Amino acid sequence: MNMDVAHLDTGETVFFKRQLEVILSQTYDEKYKPLKAFLAFPVTSEAPPAATEMTWRSFKQYGLAKIIADYASDFPRVDIGGTEQSRKLFEIGDSFGYSIMEIRRAMMAGFDLEARRMKTARDAIQVKMNKIAWDGVTEKNIPGFLDYPGITEYSVPATGTSTTKTWSTKTADQILVDLNGLLNAVIVGTNGIEVPTDILMPLESLRLIQTTRVSTYSDTTIYEFFKKTNPNVNIDWIPELDTAGDSSTKRFMCYVKDTNHIHFEIPMSFEIGEADKEAFSYSIPCKGTCLGIVVFYPQSVAYGDGI
Repeated sequence: MNMDVAHLDTGETVFFKRQLEVILSQTYDEKYKPLKAFLAFPVTSEAPPAATEMTWRSFKQYGLAKIIADYASDFPRVDIGGTEQSRKLFEIGDSFGYSIMEIRRAMMAGFDLEARRMKTARDAIQVKMNKIAWDGVTEKNIPGFLDYPGITEYSVPATGTSTTKTWSTKTADQILVDLNGLLNAVIVGTNGIEVPTDILMPLESLRLIQTTRVSTYSDTTIYEFFKKTNPNVNIDWIPELDTAGDSSTKRFMCYVKDTNHIHFEIPMSFEIGEADKEAFSYSIPCKGTCLGIVVFYPQSVAYGDGI
């Protein structure tokens, strides 16, 4: 039996395939590590955007009272002394751009090109601010939280297998000694004046204490047991602590999370300048203003390396 068979050439086949194609409105963008400095620290904007420097004062009391007799005139004098510390605010900038043809093509495709590129510019500035918060900038004399001057070092005991410090070689009891030892480095070290509210550690370390039981006879994990005895202490992870310790080892830290102890000062998070037109393209400058991390009471922060 004869049949007429229609054959489509390559161009026609592609045409019909594109006609049947559905492009999802949801995009699935590449993911990046979280910028946790914006969550770990109180973000403040006490300085106006036009400020070039921020100064804070610290006062100390001197003198003691004593028991006095009737008609006494030798009252001991008390006084105060103060110091000032200053740090310069700095600007972080980048830019994005597009051409007239790019705008036309984006409109034709229903794609918000400007918003996408503006978000990328904003994200790049936040990435830089996050890095400054943790690591600081040595050449600019900006300290980062991980190695802030004056914070307390807790010497992690080498009680693990083969006299190691790593938690993967330690028992639950030994890990609990480390967790409480870190807190005590601040609490006992300041005679109870400072009491940490938060502990930060690498994700792998957090998962270890969340999934390891305190003993084979208990369903309670190390994390749950520690939280039961320290209910007011929050525990979180940050990627920067994976290699922050001595010789690129894991580090964990504790601190007091409130604005009286620590600031992540950002007077202006993001600003867009006027578009600069050149021929058929535009360039848009963007910037933010940042001071970095300020720890008003360094003795309220402690760290331990090698976990």
